[in-house]
Amino acid sequence: MKKEYDILVIGSGLGGLVSALILAKEGMKVVILEKNNQYGGNLQTFSRNKKIFDTGVHYLGGLSEGQNLHRYFSYLEIMDDLEIHQMDEDGYDHITFGEEATAYPHAQGYENFIAQLSHYFPAEKENIENYCEGIRYVCSQFPLYNLAVKEQYNEEVLHLNTRRFIESITSDKKLQSVLLGANFLYAGNSEDVPFYVHALTVNSYMQSAYKCVKGGSQISRLLIRKLREYGAEVYKHTEVSELVFDEWNILRAAKTTGGKVFTAKQFISNVDIRAAVKLIGEKRLKKSFLNRIMSWEPTSSCFSVYMVLKPKSIRHFNHNVYHYASEDSVWNAFRYRKEQWPENYMLSCTSSRTNPEFAESLTAISYMDFEEVKQWEDTVNTVVHEHSRGEAYEHFKKEKAEAMIGALEKKIPDIRQCIDHVYTSSPLSYRDYIGSFEGNMYGYLKNSENPLKTMVSPRTKIDNLFLTGQSVNMHGILGVTIGAFGTCAEILGKELISERLNALKGSYDKQ
Repeated sequence: MKKEYDILVIGSGLGGLVSALILAKEGMKVVILEKNNQYGGNLQTFSRNKKIFDTGVHYLGGLSEGQNLHRYFSYLEIMDDLEIHQMDEDGYDHITFGEEATAYPHAQGYENFIAQLSHYFPAEKENIENYCEGIRYVCSQFPLYNLAVKEQYNEEVLHLNTRRFIESITSDKKLQSVLLGANFLYAGNSEDVPFYVHALTVNSYMQSAYKCVKGGSQISRLLIRKLREYGAEVYKHTEVSELVFDEWNILRAAKTTGGKVFTAKQFISNVDIRAAVKLIGEKRLKKSFLNRIMSWEPTSSCFSVYMVLKPKSIRHFNHNVYHYASEDSVWNAFRYRKEQWPENYMLSCTSSRTNPEFAESLTAISYMDFEEVKQWEDTVNTVVHEHSRGEAYEHFKKEKAEAMIGALEKKIPDIRQCIDHVYTSSPLSYRDYIGSFEGNMYGYLKNSENPLKTMVSPRTKIDNLFLTGQSVNMHGILGVTIGAFGTCAEILGKELISERLNALKGSYDKQ
């Protein structure tokens, strides 16, 4: 007899892995199918010159005991095995502008956040307090963010606009830009984006900020280890090419490019929503739903420069740098002038394993439109399907790496002499490895004028097919984890998930 699973998960990004583990813990027979060589989607890492680089996870928030991501990871039984180190409490992020020497810190802990910024803006202390109060209020309106399962969102909160909120807090232009300085975490749009996106994203880092020792892929490795302990099956190099429906239009199986057929009672899609639509088949979906999905604009993609450093050449810094050409460019940081690239960038650092006071590598990331690599869009280059994109592409990447290093020289004057090797990734790399539409970083652009337009229920019109992942509702490690619990609430029932989360909260309260 052909094996039938209770749940089949397409894609092994964080949303798929978390959903699968929640269901496997409830005794379901689960299988996960991943097309790539490495599990984890944005959690993937790669190694160059024996140095580990992250593709997507540069730091995590909310991981101190009792905080929301710590609680979720504890439920998933991976928290105790995570190797993490806390970033600088007085400034886990430094915000810098143009040629200005001052670095404005974002500190951990609300009181510390207020104290550190008040040092630079003494007349603005009350306004900084009001900003923090606004963040906390908005976060309190999202049930799963606070480990509670409820039906509705506060729609008034969804319509709050980031720009209008920040401008209502303070008229100090520099402080506005500093408060928005980490908006790279939601693709650099503070003009149109709902304030809840800003609040949910930065709040967890303001609570606590950590780096993953040896990279973010340890999260996917730990999840997969747990999945196997609970009897789940996980396959890589297994790309789903078709969903198989019976004569009554009921989804029965997933067929792979290798010709294998996996049958299941229920299915979860953890691929980009446009890819999911393609698998389902447009004729099975309502025209209004299709039009809505196809009208979504992807968030920006990026170009990353990975630098392996010579030993003991640059001192380790335990924070990230978000640099902007000017204060004004913070509002729409993803809109840049090609000839001025990179106008804005994020710089992060990894400490040496043998000499921790020094850095062993640097990663610099800046926005890049897919349009810049469109001429090579028909090429694919991954570990599984290795193909050269040609000399022109290599020249393009080299040119961009040079431009980035040139920009970094203004901060680290002798950086060129410190670099041993340089590697790069473009929007095409993100598209091929992560599977995101046009290599987008964080799903699709959200707009405070119509916040529900880009919100999708995890339950689809096909009774036994569910959605999860960053292209559904929330992005980021915490957002996607929360989304996976929401997906599983649709499958297992809200009461059961609520019971599990309440038990978890209760165990903390007793400590």
